[in-house]
Amino acid sequence: MGQKLAPREAELYKRCDEVLHYIWDPIGVAGAPGARDEYDSYLPQVFARVRDEEDPEEIVNYLVSIGEQNMGMPPNRERASVAVDVLIEWREWIWEHVT
Repeated sequence: MGQKLAPREAELYKRCDEVLHYIWDPIGVAGAPGARDEYDSYLPQVFARVRDEEDPEEIVNYLVSIGEQNMGMPPNRERASVAVDVLIEWREWIWEHVT
């Protein structure tokens, strides 16, 4: 992101990056150190949706559409849903504990 984020937003951004890479990981690159930035182009949009408390189902739909349209993967709503659940848990924890 090209802007300075508040501490709690910076923490959420970092957690969104980790969740996309290690949990969502639609193409299975979480174990490849050279692919750590594979999902960076989707990160700002996912972060904004989570930060702005968009309907979780809409975030799931967004992740599923990325997998299908941008990566040619079959839809995996379960994996996207798990990732979104974790993202929301992180947001709630960060909003409560980070100033």
